[in-house]
Amino acid sequence: VELVESGGGSVQEGGSLRLSCTGSGVNFARRVMGWFRQAPGKEREGVACLTWTGNSATYDDSVQGRFSISKDKANNILYLQMNNLTPEDTAMYICVADLSTYGDCSGSRVGQPEFWGQGTQVTVSS
Repeated sequence: VELVESGGGSVQEGGSLRLSCTGSGVNFARRVMGWFRQAPGKEREGVACLTWTGNSATYDDSVQGRFSISKDKANNILYLQMNNLTPEDTAMYICVADLSTYGDCSGSRVGQPEFWGQGTQVTVSS
């Protein structure tokens, strides 16, 4: 299994980015998928989780209303659209796939996070 993120970068406060995660060896269409982030000196946190159907998502309160998670089942790509970014969003963003098919989210976290990407850095300046 390999997950590869892209789309990170440096933006000004209020800007937008769209992160992508492409996968091989795992079928996104049948798995809960999510995004975590980790900032220096802070614990890793789940920011968004998408059900395996792709019809429902849950978000951490800190990103609710600004971030949107979605997936392209046909091409095995997971997205995270991030709008109205703030310096507090600065972190490494990591794509995660659930351990098994047809699982569940646990709030804004993948229920059984098993497969992790290397991450893509997002830096927001004020």
